[in-house]
Amino acid sequence: MRRRFLAGRGGRTIDPAYGTLRLSPPATLALLFATCIAVGALLLKMPFAATGPISWLDALFTATSAVTVTGLTVVDTGSGFTGFGQCVILLLIQLGGLGIVTFAVLVFLLLGHRLGLRQQVILYQDLGSTSLGDVLRLVRVIALVMITAEGIGALVLAVHWIPLLGTAAGLWQAVFHAVSAFNNAGFSLWPDSLARWGGDPLVNAVIPALFLLGGIGFGVLAEARQRRPWRRRPVHLRLMLAGTAVLIVFSVALTALLEWNNPGTLGGLDGWWPRLQAAWLQGVTTRTAGFSSVDIGRIEPDTALAYIVLMFIGGGSTSTAGGIKVTTMIVLLAATWAFLRRRHQVVLLERAIETADVLRSLALAFIGMLLVTLGTFVLVLTQELPFLDLAFEAMSAFATVGLSRGVTGALDAVGQIVLVVLMFTGRIGPLALGFMLATPSRSRLRYPRGRVQLG
Repeated sequence: MRRRFLAGRGGRTIDPAYGTLRLSPPATLALLFATCIAVGALLLKMPFAATGPISWLDALFTATSAVTVTGLTVVDTGSGFTGFGQCVILLLIQLGGLGIVTFAVLVFLLLGHRLGLRQQVILYQDLGSTSLGDVLRLVRVIALVMITAEGIGALVLAVHWIPLLGTAAGLWQAVFHAVSAFNNAGFSLWPDSLARWGGDPLVNAVIPALFLLGGIGFGVLAEARQRRPWRRRPVHLRLMLAGTAVLIVFSVALTALLEWNNPGTLGGLDGWWPRLQAAWLQGVTTRTAGFSSVDIGRIEPDTALAYIVLMFIGGGSTSTAGGIKVTTMIVLLAATWAFLRRRHQVVLLERAIETADVLRSLALAFIGMLLVTLGTFVLVLTQELPFLDLAFEAMSAFATVGLSRGVTGALDAVGQIVLVVLMFTGRIGPLALGFMLATPSRSRLRYPRGRVQLG
């Protein structure tokens, strides 16, 4: 007899024959991330994980920030945690950056096992892939890119830092920052992030290369391996590469223009070359990675506002970056342009974009703005801190960027919990959250058309 499943609330599936309750892929993904965060918080609360006593909330905040690859901290990573604690944070970053399900699948495949359809669907949800058939191929690409990028990055940084810091310290710093950079985590073992290396050409080349590679999208990297003329490459790849290039130029130029003479940031550096290098690192890290080459708390208000917008855009789909993603913003701009030109189709690169993708982009952007607005509202209501600083912190948490204007440590318990919720929802994805909370239903009813006056 064919088994039938009834849709339940909260993204659950109920089997009437056996009475079992099965979570949907988005709900399963959220549960896995929550479990990983809970285990990480428990390990960080161990007496030998920190150099001094930390609260359960501090441990939870740090674990959430690591698993969601955000980088916001309430305890200094380098001085507040022991070697064991730093290893736990690094493991959480790696699990969260790749995706817990992706990491488990890699181990599963190495052991020679095969995945069932349900496991592939959960993995599909975790990666945000557009094709279920490409999921396993994408996992192999992720593994190859991860091992190669983190290995080469750590090796180059180790060769550079060992003569300066010593063998043990230089090697550990290299490994930690290579993993943190590739996964767009923004965690650093130095209290000033990478500000002390703002004038170092090698650090300013290796670290951005790692987080740009991790943030461009594994699907783009998989397609880039194929030899095809530019016009015959997938639309997503062309949009992502072009959009990323434009955003990099814009963000670096904007940082240099607005902060060049600011004595608290670029203006405090001696000479145009160190200033340009610091502007480069800060410009490219703003959308994704969260490293800082200057004191973010001293940037100009107009720069802070521009960074909020860039953080909201984020990086690429199926990547370690956060935000609503570059291609989502491009589709929204194209839809707006189509409306202004009175066109009935959204066209990009001579290809029509499906209505479902346009609606998905609208939903993603709206839910993201709603979550950030609600988070900022609660922060303003409960914290006696400047509005711009709180809005910046809320966006940084939701977009899993990790840039901070220095107020994260000043938040009380309510403020920290708000950021924890924003980091968690930002990592599992607003759409996954919406699907999980929605009640799936199929209606055979068709309604007559109605007109609503807009604008």
